[in-house]
Amino acid sequence: MTTKYEFTKKLKKADGTVAYVWEGKLHNWEGPALITPEGKKEYYIHGIQYTEENYKEALRNRTGI
Repeated sequence: MTTKYEFTKKLKKADGTVAYVWEGKLHNWEGPALITPEGKKEYYIHGIQYTEENYKEALRNRTGI
């Protein structure tokens, strides 16, 4: 049986906020999952928010939860 996974979706709101969503949760292995028009970046993996430092550590360990 082959499991199909949905791709991460890049959503742009009217106010300019960019959000990356996967399975209904903020998620992005490639960078911040939420970027505001002011340039604020927030990091999420599987809907759990991380500091930039903890996000980079999670990437090195490839753990998200």
